[in-house]
Formats: sequence, C-alpha cells, structure tokens
Amino acid sequence: MKTLTITESLNHNVNLVWEIISDLSRSDWVPGVDEISLEEDTREFFMQGMGKIKEKILLCDERNKVLKYSAIETPAEIKHHLACIELTESETGCDFSWSTEIDPEIYSSGVEQGMISSLEQLKKILDNQLP
Repeated sequence: MKTLTITESLNHNVNLVWEIISDLSRSDWVPGVDEISLEEDTREFFMQGMGKIKEKILLCDERNKVLKYSAIETPAEIKHHLACIELTESETGCDFSWSTEIDPEIYSSGVEQGMISSLEQLKKILDNQLP
C-alpha cells in the first residue's frame, strides 16, 4: 500500500474552501468529472480516462473540516482506497492537506496526478470568487 499526501497553504478563508469541499455533489473542481450523483452516503460519477467510480463518504465533519471517503467500486481492481482532506485555519487563510492510501501501488501515479490537478482546479475556482 502506498500513501500519497499533498499539502498547500491557501490564501482563502477556511470556511470558503470547506464550502466547496463539503458540497459532496460538486464536481467543478474535479477535472474529468462532469456530474456527481449523491445518494445518502454514496456518490457516483464517471471520470474521463477512468470510467464509473463509486465512493462511500465515511466522514464529512463540518466542525473539524475533515472529509474522508473510500472508492468502493472502480473499473480498476483496487484492493484498498482511503482518502482524507483536512483543512486547518491559518493566519493567511487555511492549510489544505489531502492524503490517499492506495493498494495496489501501481495506481498511485494516476491517483496522485488526479489529486494535483484537482487542487489546481480548486485554487482557480477560489481565485475567481468574489471577496
């Protein structure tokens, strides 16, 4: 199993960033995903280049600004997937941390590229927000 982690300090209010992250059916910050359907604690979407993916939302903690989810159905034979996004308030905005456990490791490069491109898209959306 491999654990991937990306972190970044964002110059945006933690509540504004959380508003985007915690909207579990919002797809505009995830490149390659046009729409996410949400039913109770499960979200489903089609990702370009990957196919249909189903994720179980394990935690969406407003107070602590933590989102945990796990891919439970994918076209690839994934044995284990657990992702966690955590936001922490900072003097200049917030600290963003996204970690993902993935097994088998062969998929880690693709997962990491997806995380990086999603963070870049999130930053573009945040930069276009009105103050």
